[in-house]
Amino acid sequence: GQNYLSVDRDLVLAYKESPAGQLIHPGINEAGAVAAFTAAGTAYATHGIPLVPVYVFYSMFGFQRTGDAFWAAADQMTRGFIIGATAGRTTLTGEGLQHADGHSPLLAATNPAVITYDPAYGYEIGHIMRSGLERMYGPDSDDQNVMYYLTVYNEPIVQPAEPENLDVEGVIKGIYLLAPAKIDGPRTQILASGVSVPWALDAQRILADDWNVSADVWSVTSWNELRRDGLAAEEEAFLNPGKPARTPFVTQQLEGATGPIVAVSDYMKAIPDQIRQFVPNEFATLGADGFGFSDTR
Repeated sequence: GQNYLSVDRDLVLAYKESPAGQLIHPGINEAGAVAAFTAAGTAYATHGIPLVPVYVFYSMFGFQRTGDAFWAAADQMTRGFIIGATAGRTTLTGEGLQHADGHSPLLAATNPAVITYDPAYGYEIGHIMRSGLERMYGPDSDDQNVMYYLTVYNEPIVQPAEPENLDVEGVIKGIYLLAPAKIDGPRTQILASGVSVPWALDAQRILADDWNVSADVWSVTSWNELRRDGLAAEEEAFLNPGKPARTPFVTQQLEGATGPIVAVSDYMKAIPDQIRQFVPNEFATLGADGFGFSDTR
């Protein structure tokens, strides 16, 4: 348990260690941390004890620094949660370019055992974590050997309550309509993930107030999973030419949406570009290519 007073003990979200689990501080030792994650995440097989490791780190120092170790973890059928904290290329500017993560979801996409999410809100994280636990150990699952990678940010944003009638399937599969347009006018669609969702909501308001443009805002919780679903649909159609082709989930979600689509994230444009071939409308991406911010540049 915790035998000291944390420096943030007066805050609502004060640091607290629970005696019900095990907290490991390996220090600046990413390879050792992944080794500990792998040991805990394979305990269900090696020791018959189902553990759920949660590895939290600066997102730049995960798949960039120890990608081979995560591949080995996949080979060993590790289960658990990987939390890429301080994610995004522009949201952690004080520590220099080495910390400015603009591509970790792209690196994570190369590992078939990693399920990657870029959530914006706490309620999204809650549903994603529950879904992950169900896939790994749920009674109705086939005990899938997967690791969930969630990118979370250093930038404080307003956390709304979970909407009534939330499209939970959309949260899990990768996209749901967050904020329908509030005015009539020329239509557009804004797809945003993670920390860029509040930016998209600001853009929705500015477009309505200053330009009379009606914009829907969609929260994309996983560009990677949308692409994987689209590729799976294409493969199914290729292997079964005599059967009706399945429509990719992102295509289904956007079928009734009119106007051009703008996709935005705090990552390289290549990340939202993953779904380009499955989007029915004119499609443009905004992103954070380059090194990021450092001092005056």
